[in-house]
This record gives sequence, C-alpha cells and structure tokens, in this order.
Amino acid sequence: MAARDPGTLPDGFRQIDFCTLAMFIIVGGAGSFAAIGARIAAGKDHSRSVGWIVDMGYDFPEHVRSLIASWETHCVFREDMNRQTTKGWNGYEANEKRVFKYLTPKIQIVPETLTEELVLSNTFHMSCSADRCYNIVQGILKRRHELSEKYKVTLRRPIFVWEPFPDSCRPEELPRFYEVIRHVDVVSPNDHEMGSYFSNESWGFDNPRDQEICRSIVRSGIGIDGKGVLVVRAGRDGCYAFSQDDQLALPAFLDSKAVDPTGAGNSFLGALCQVLAGSNRTPIDAAREIMDQSGDWKEICTAWDDRGNILAGLICATVAASYIIEQVGVPVLSFSPQGEEFWNGTSYVERVRQYTKHLVDRKGTPKRQKLGMDQ
Repeated sequence: MAARDPGTLPDGFRQIDFCTLAMFIIVGGAGSFAAIGARIAAGKDHSRSVGWIVDMGYDFPEHVRSLIASWETHCVFREDMNRQTTKGWNGYEANEKRVFKYLTPKIQIVPETLTEELVLSNTFHMSCSADRCYNIVQGILKRRHELSEKYKVTLRRPIFVWEPFPDSCRPEELPRFYEVIRHVDVVSPNDHEMGSYFSNESWGFDNPRDQEICRSIVRSGIGIDGKGVLVVRAGRDGCYAFSQDDQLALPAFLDSKAVDPTGAGNSFLGALCQVLAGSNRTPIDAAREIMDQSGDWKEICTAWDDRGNILAGLICATVAASYIIEQVGVPVLSFSPQGEEFWNGTSYVERVRQYTKHLVDRKGTPKRQKLGMDQ
C-alpha cells in the first residue's frame, strides 16, 4: 500500500480526504466517531476535507446539528421527516466486550447515494460485513470510473479501510474475509473480533499462535498489490500492525483519564484514514521529526515507508482515540485566544509530540519484528 497521487479533480470540486460509509447514530455510531477522529487529525486548516453523511429524522435535535456544524467538516445532512433518526444502545461485558442493539430502524449509506465530491474522496472507511464491504468497494470504483469519463479527468484508486462488523466476525465468515481483504488496503478488527473469527474469546500479541494467525492473514495478501496492512486494535493494550515484512506494537496513550471507550476504535480508524490521505500535515511532521532523532524508530519509519504514512498514521490515530475515551460522547472543541485548536482543552499536535516522545524515550527496543515471507 504505497502513498498515492489522488489524480486530478474536476474544476470546482473540493478535495475530500476522508469519507465514511458507517452510519450516524445520535450522537455516536461508527460514522460519527470515525468522522470526529478524522476531524481531530485534520485540524482546522483541513477540516473541510472530512466527508460524511448524517441522516436526520423528524426527531433530530437542533443542538446536535449545531454541534456537528461547529466542527466545520464536509457533512451532508439528509432530512427525512417520515422516519425517526437512528438510535442505538451500547453496553459492555467482561474485558470491554461491546454489546450493541438498534433502538430504531437503521438506514445504510450506499455508494449510489454519495455526492460526487464524496465519491472522489482519497480514503473510505467502512464498518460492515465482508459482503457489504466488497459491494461498497466495487460501487465506489464504478462511480469513480463514471465520473472520470464524465469530467474527462484521471483518478487514482483511493485507499479503502475496512472495520469488520462485530456480528460478522465468525469462523464461517473466514473464507469470505480472506477474499475481501484483497480489495482493501487496511483491515482492522479489534482483539475480540480477531479472536471471534477463530473461535477464541480474544486475541493477544504475546501469544505466538495469535501472532501466527496475523502473519497468515497478511501472507494471504491484503490489497490489490498484496502490500496492505492488518491493524489489530486492542484498547488499553494499544494496537498491532502486520505487513508481509514487518510487525509492530504501539502502546495506548496512557495519560488519558478513561471514562467510556465507546467509539475509540472508530475514531482511531478515522484519524488513520486522514493521515494516510494527507502529507505535509503538522501532526505527521511532528511525529516524524521526533522519530528521526532515534536510530531505532528512524529505521522502522524507513521499513514502513513503502506503505505510505502508516506509521505516522498509527501514532496520530492512537492519540485521536485518546480524546474519545475521556467522556461519554464526543470531545469538546475550543480555541485559544491565538486561534489554536484544542480538544478537551489540550492541543492535539502537542499530544502527538508527547506520545511520540514517549515511544522514543522508552527503555529497550521497540516491540517490532522483521518478518520473512517464508515464516
């Protein structure tokens, strides 16, 4: 998964770096949290590059619309006064295993209903089953081809990031899982979902058998070029990235005061998408500048460079997710008298620097292993 030139946009089109096809659920849902993660990573200068859709029913609260508008994203509000706004219920069992159910009828977002600008996004986040993921990818590629012909422009393939839907993470879904990951660039279950695919309660990086499962997945080929990445999100234990050549463990941002983990994984992936799409962004530069001061981390950066901004993306995503767990709902956006953007009263870029410096200053070598295709 190399960094990609997005190609040429039609005249008058705004550049969208991120689009989620996950649903909005007041105020939450995979779509909302992915969008806020992307928005945190984008910063105020690139806030309009965050694209998403909010379906509003007759009971949609005005204060929620005002809140979303304050983020200044490229949000498409779709009104339907004949239905309720989608609502859901979240609960947690032992070991932070999530339980979810819809309280009102849901409405899915499909490629055919995306605006032209959203279809031309550089990245797409999908939280869904394998079958729906495949249909979304093909639907978006079809529409992009049609727009390329319509406007006589050259478009590159976008980056697809798939978050498997928890209920679909079952052993009988594995054959389809292996088929679909060939069409996406990043696949990211959490540790419970990864375990569920293989009839296990959870998944652990320190378990050799679980590591081998991940190596077998990346050996099977992720992405159209086989250079995609598997990212296992593990809550308070951080995240783990696997490519065909490498594996890497990153800790969680431990300075956050955890209140509610809901949406942290979605926000992680939204931020990851935003960083994979962008370059010359302040958070990316901040992370790379600090890593370049460490021989170990500079070597790791070099090893992962052919997969775009994936390492900086994992760092920025980890930090973005840290804001989500600090309250029930979404973090609070504010600005300093000088116009600097704050989330929950702190600077995102400074938190990225703090986290990256913690990585570099840790004793011992990074939890990283060079892999070979024959392993």
